[in-house]
Amino acid sequence: MRWSPKHFDGYAHRPVLYQEIIDAIRPVSGGLYVDATLGAGGHAWGILQASTPDGRLLGLDVDPEAIRLARERLRPFGDRAILVQASYTTLKDQLRRLGWEAVDGIVLDLGMSSMQVENPEKGFSFRQDAPLDMRYDPSNVVRAADLVNNLSEEELAHLIYTFGEERQARRIAHLIVQERPIRTTRQLAEVVVRAKGGGAKRMSAVHSGAPRQIHPATQTFQALRIAVNRELEALEQALPQAVDGLKTGGRLAVISFHSLEDRIVKRFFHRESRDCICPPSQPVCTCHHRALLSLVTRKALRPSPEELAQNPRSRSARLRVAVKL
Repeated sequence: MRWSPKHFDGYAHRPVLYQEIIDAIRPVSGGLYVDATLGAGGHAWGILQASTPDGRLLGLDVDPEAIRLARERLRPFGDRAILVQASYTTLKDQLRRLGWEAVDGIVLDLGMSSMQVENPEKGFSFRQDAPLDMRYDPSNVVRAADLVNNLSEEELAHLIYTFGEERQARRIAHLIVQERPIRTTRQLAEVVVRAKGGGAKRMSAVHSGAPRQIHPATQTFQALRIAVNRELEALEQALPQAVDGLKTGGRLAVISFHSLEDRIVKRFFHRESRDCICPPSQPVCTCHHRALLSLVTRKALRPSPEELAQNPRSRSARLRVAVKL
């Protein structure tokens, strides 16, 4: 079923690369599927609809609010939708609990949903003042404020540079330490703008919605969010579990939103699609590695111009798909 706006009436969240995910996973009646980053259930809705009448789906998310919204959205599918508040790092255990030895398709959409960005209590956005939180899982004991106010200047600079790919990380970290304590998103955003040589005029241009304006604090906020939720570590743990959990011919589709995530997915897919992973200079194979995957997408798929027009936030999305051998 092709995407239509009527499918999401009443929901703020529009799933990124919706039709591309359905085409990649190829849901069929009787199939078993996993949406390991459930969000508000947009991709899950499409998979369940396409696998009517008896396809089943396991949805995972660490955010209890996401589970609540997805449960409401997916209610028409009854017990075909099994929703669990849990991290995708527990995928292997979740499949074992259900008695699912292997599934036909797995989706990982690594981006934040609109509902998370726009929820001031989460503290993900610099466009509204909120406590510096940034946790997907409210039971996580580490908040962004803990990192901002407790790490050393050197540790902060390393975090911002590594996870945010921010060239001015040292200047930002230095000013953060000088201005501590910093408790809100707006405080932090203003400090970053000052550190990067901005000011009221630059902040005004960003907040006015001027085209192609990227907020100066975007990379710093990204770095903190990744660190708080240990996103890259979680992804590296989840990818092998996803491959193990697929049937032969099962498909894995991963949407990433920044180069750090995409690099991990790309390298994993390429490594697991090769029979030998020994160094090229080594004349004889000693690794005994055998390919587990075949690449469906040689290059990452990008949102269409139509989707970009409807949802500008999708501009950084990259989709990679592989099938298990």
